[in-house]
Amino acid sequence: MSIDLSQFFDVFFEESFEGLDAMEAELLNLEPGKEDSETINTIFRAAHSIKGGSGTFGFVSVSDFTHVLETLLDQIRDGQRVLTAEHVNLLLKSVDCVRGLLSALQAEEEPDLSESHELKARFEAILGGEESPVEEVAATVVESEALQSTTYQIEFKPEPHLFKTGNEPLYMFSELAELGELEVSAFHDAIPDFLEFDPEDCFLHWRFFLTTTREEQAIAEIFEWVEDDAEIKIEACGGLFDDEPVQTPAAQHGSNEGNSSQNDSSAEIAGESSGATEVTKPDAEAEKAQQALASVQQKVETVKSTKAESRKSSDSGATSIRVGIDKVDSLINMVGELVITQAMLSQIGDQDITESSIAALQEGLTQLAHNTRDLQENVMRIRMLPISFVFSRFPRLVRDTSQKLNKQVELKLVGEQTELDKTVMEKLSDPMVHLVRNSLDHGLETPEDRIANGKDPVGTVTLNAFHQGGNIVIEIMDDGKGLDTDKIRSKAIANGLIQESDELSVEEINELIFMPGFSTADSVSDISGRGVGMDVVRRNIQALNGSVEVTSKQGVGSTFTIRLPLTLAILDGQLVQVAAHTYIIPLISIVESLQIDISKVSKVGKGLEVLRLRDEYIPILRLYDIFSHQGAREELDKTLLVVVESDNYKIGLLVDDLLAQQQVVIKSLEANYQKVDGISGATILGDGTVSLIIDISGLIKLSGLRRPGSTELLVDLKGEEAEPA
Repeated sequence: MSIDLSQFFDVFFEESFEGLDAMEAELLNLEPGKEDSETINTIFRAAHSIKGGSGTFGFVSVSDFTHVLETLLDQIRDGQRVLTAEHVNLLLKSVDCVRGLLSALQAEEEPDLSESHELKARFEAILGGEESPVEEVAATVVESEALQSTTYQIEFKPEPHLFKTGNEPLYMFSELAELGELEVSAFHDAIPDFLEFDPEDCFLHWRFFLTTTREEQAIAEIFEWVEDDAEIKIEACGGLFDDEPVQTPAAQHGSNEGNSSQNDSSAEIAGESSGATEVTKPDAEAEKAQQALASVQQKVETVKSTKAESRKSSDSGATSIRVGIDKVDSLINMVGELVITQAMLSQIGDQDITESSIAALQEGLTQLAHNTRDLQENVMRIRMLPISFVFSRFPRLVRDTSQKLNKQVELKLVGEQTELDKTVMEKLSDPMVHLVRNSLDHGLETPEDRIANGKDPVGTVTLNAFHQGGNIVIEIMDDGKGLDTDKIRSKAIANGLIQESDELSVEEINELIFMPGFSTADSVSDISGRGVGMDVVRRNIQALNGSVEVTSKQGVGSTFTIRLPLTLAILDGQLVQVAAHTYIIPLISIVESLQIDISKVSKVGKGLEVLRLRDEYIPILRLYDIFSHQGAREELDKTLLVVVESDNYKIGLLVDDLLAQQQVVIKSLEANYQKVDGISGATILGDGTVSLIIDISGLIKLSGLRRPGSTELLVDLKGEEAEPA
């Protein structure tokens, strides 16, 4: 009966990605010549854990690559090799490479090995001496250490459940063999009778004699994954490997029973023979390890093929979430309160209806509403994660980009523990990357220019997050040259975005950078200048029901401010009635609601009705017409207009009546039915009816008011002459 290793895959991938994040963070803190041993050890342990896990599960492409990576790190931490800036850059590239390999394996795709082979060749060239590994003095130290090898006696007695944890002792033996000369003795005295034998339990234990120049810590690290599932004892003893191998008493006992050394060793490791055995040569162990890895890989592929469909339906980026125990405890307490309230209401329901029972019922319902609200808040807290999960990717981004731009940059992170909904956080990362790269490329000057302007040659980019009301505010600030309003205006005129005669305020000029296709870059590079980015940033943030704005002062710097709701699962909405239907308009999109003055209504273009409101024309969209509803009020003076804003344009939605404002739980139509133009989701109201949530941007597109492929409207509502309706 074989063990289904796939049940451990999710945990392995999650822990491996966390290990890579830790490696990257520590590598960014490394300064060649000033590194400390603890930082190197942290990086080594992360690489070692990923190597061990990938080997266990048969992910050979990862284990082979991390092995050479681990070897270099091991030489650095043992003082055999001097850390250089080139090493740090290669190790950072290796983190990206391993992350890519693991992502492909997690998605059950064939990983692209071209980059890993290239990096592996570079590491092997370094390890092969094609660069000077260390000064001559250090080489002498290494040579002298090689003459002082130590033999360790290792007792390894695993718990019976070892195999069920996904660990395979054979792989550990192979790693031990790589440290030096290894002798293995296996003992089978705990194997029960056949009727009591469970093939999924481990009944063997082993004794090793390892002669190596490495320290005891290197041996202990091999058993890190199983230290809680086995008795492990490591002791230094005398040398063993002379001209003739020295047998332990147990090995001699095995010889007396007629067991040949190597054959019995391999047989007893498989649990198929009796007695103890003597010596397992490193080459034989390595060969058996490769065979076992191939066998495990074949089993993994079989498991993958049978479970591919069910696993493909899950999003690899949202498989799990870690929750603090305090949040779980609070949730349990709320459920307990809810159960008590439910029991109280049930008891009232069993009684006769009297004035006192009605009063008790009202009190119980009030308590139920209170408990439900608290429960909802606590459940939403489960999805809240610190924004440090997003911020943590930017030290690497700033480092790499500043090197390409030949700029000196210091990154400051403020408010990293500010919590945000996991779904919002996942969709926030890309817009923030655009904004940070924009600050690095357009905002910060070169060191020479900063010195000439009396500034510190090292520029500063600050990421700040904090709560404000029911929203989270994220600021991306730099102390660079600020936005050049003259250059922006000139570019906008050249691109036909504005007319030369247009009079714009500084704020309006700054807003032009969010127009599609707009860029002030003088040349195209892999960082900027292609006319894409800032419009995408605004569109993506607005898709999260948020907003982005910029403030700038020339010579001082710029600040981009993002405002987002704390969660996408709950929405503050305005209920409106259209004919016999109830719709919900996101409250954050509503500018105002008003009764229409017929004298201010005109027609433009092909009969489009517009309302003149404070020196601008507001297009009127009749919801009953767009959604084909019968029985709605058609007379403008008998209806209400809800003015909403999208993409910096104001639109008026014609409705029969305004109902209540309430917080609603959003249900996805696309996931449960299909994508519907003009509708972002649905919710269930208190009376059990379903109400659709209007998507303002999608509604404008559905109405045909927007130009195809553009955010601009079909009519120039500020410049076109309007005819009376």
